[in-house]
Amino acid sequence: MNDKTEGAEISWFAPICDGDDQLLGLRDDQYKSSWENTSKIIKTADELGYANVLCPSSYQVGQDTLSFVAAMTSITQNINFLAAIRCGELHPPMLARTIATLDHMLKGRLTLNIISSNLPGMQMESLDRYARSREVIQILKQAWTADEINFKGDFYNFQLPTAPVKPYQQNGGPLLYFGGYSEAGVDLCAEFCDVYLMWPDTLKKIKGLIDNMKQKAAHYSREVRFGLRVHVIVRETEREAQEYAHRLISKLDLKLGTEIKNRAQDAQSLGVAMQSELRAISDKDFYAEPNLWTGIGLARSGCGAAIVGNPDQVYQKLKSYMDLGVSAFILSGYPHQKECEHFAKYVLPRFEKTHLPQLMGRVPSSTPVTPLGLASRN
Repeated sequence: MNDKTEGAEISWFAPICDGDDQLLGLRDDQYKSSWENTSKIIKTADELGYANVLCPSSYQVGQDTLSFVAAMTSITQNINFLAAIRCGELHPPMLARTIATLDHMLKGRLTLNIISSNLPGMQMESLDRYARSREVIQILKQAWTADEINFKGDFYNFQLPTAPVKPYQQNGGPLLYFGGYSEAGVDLCAEFCDVYLMWPDTLKKIKGLIDNMKQKAAHYSREVRFGLRVHVIVRETEREAQEYAHRLISKLDLKLGTEIKNRAQDAQSLGVAMQSELRAISDKDFYAEPNLWTGIGLARSGCGAAIVGNPDQVYQKLKSYMDLGVSAFILSGYPHQKECEHFAKYVLPRFEKTHLPQLMGRVPSSTPVTPLGLASRN
């Protein structure tokens, strides 16, 4: 695998967990996470040529991830769905069955974002959560590649045939994306996952994260690809983009912003703390380095920074991450519909389109011989 790539998987974000607004801190019902609003955004991203869309997961707000993805199958044509799954929420064999069903409905337009957080109403030590996630992933991989699930672990113990859960995608099943910064999380990704997702940071910091993951993956004789989840604000001129960034937080009450952030299940995670550290080193206008603006983190948990500038500046900033080895970007902006259109107009055509599942040989050229595909009924 080359450290530098000519193409990139450019994805958008589905704000299905109450994550959209025109101005941060102003809760306008026009942007709530209803089916009508969010499905329109995804249909737009599909029509404009984005390769993928991240559909996040939350209990407190918004829509159920897998239900939303299932509903989108018949009203989209080309876009891939990166569905977040919180390990432990579903019994692993039934999770495998759900994934297989969705994968066939989408004809291989499915990838998975592995989440290893606490479940709603439950608390578990971090190392135990990662141990549970490790078992869930191993069970899924057996379901996709072996004749039977034969697993004995600390959380799960069973033996089952895999025919009912065979996915549409071949050669290992749907790709696994993973984001995490703890030692246990990095090790989990290095051993089992395909794409390591990072939140925005300085180029120096991103390079360090990539180098560390490469070393960890090499320990398992594996290679991992790299993705960046980041907001964007692109306008015809740098001044327009910067003015829009300033306007985005102009009505923000910091107390309300903190309350909004703390609603997220990941609000106390190491990754969120690192986003706060990035904002702490920023200048008075919240720029951590040229074109990297951290103001969004004042009101949003998770991804807390945006690439801000004119089309050339935004493109070059993304290219600078690509030069470090990033080959997938998950983008968003406020409001999501409008920023999706802006980026598609000014920047998206400059990239050679890449679709990682196809590039990595997971999507078959025709319907596979599976129980939900072309296999004969017994």
